[in-house]
Amino acid sequence: MEQELLIPNHIGIIMDGNGRWAQERGLIRTMGHKHAVGILKELCIHMADVGVNYCSLYAFSTENFKREITEVDFLMNLFISSFNKEFDFIKKKKVRVLFSGRREPLPNKVLEAMDQLVEETKNNTELTLNICLNYGSHAEMVDTTKKICEMYKNGVISLDDITEELIQKNLYQDLPPLDFVIRTSGELRLSNFMMYQASYAEFYFPKVYFPDFNNEEFDKAIIEYNKRNRRFGGVK
Repeated sequence: MEQELLIPNHIGIIMDGNGRWAQERGLIRTMGHKHAVGILKELCIHMADVGVNYCSLYAFSTENFKREITEVDFLMNLFISSFNKEFDFIKKKKVRVLFSGRREPLPNKVLEAMDQLVEETKNNTELTLNICLNYGSHAEMVDTTKKICEMYKNGVISLDDITEELIQKNLYQDLPPLDFVIRTSGELRLSNFMMYQASYAEFYFPKVYFPDFNNEEFDKAIIEYNKRNRRFGGVK
């Protein structure tokens, strides 16, 4: 980007439109997901270069298990190969990887690849990449509540113990709130993505499908972000 712009601290990206991108090109839906991996690699490198500190990616929702079994199986295998091979770039860029979501019913091989990636990158200090896999915001609220109850199972929790700080620290990951949420493909909804964390985020809905959301499109998003007047409930 030529001019100096304010870079959001934490960006959320709902990677939408992979299947439609493929179908419009006469390809099977899974080829859209495969092409998206390459775009994601370039995008992560670019975000690290421009100074994004945190990025949460909506890779697979809890509801996505309702898709055709062939597509789900392809995605699970794509996650395994990507985490084991395609994500080598994170080591060079010092990217730290985290995962948000329920572990069940993810296959063991996916969990093993996830755990290995987290372990290998735990000391990296540049961009933190939070991959939301088998994630749903409703599920996160349920799991956070259960986690807090488990903490206090041998004692009594008082009403004063229940604070925003307590909830924040017991989410899947204790990360800063989202500043900017991008959903590709032009769909105008969150689809159960980090609703608690996005309370005061700005939203951007480009009509391009994610496999076309390259660095240039990302820069357009940042320019749009800089046009916003964030008030956080106040008056300016």
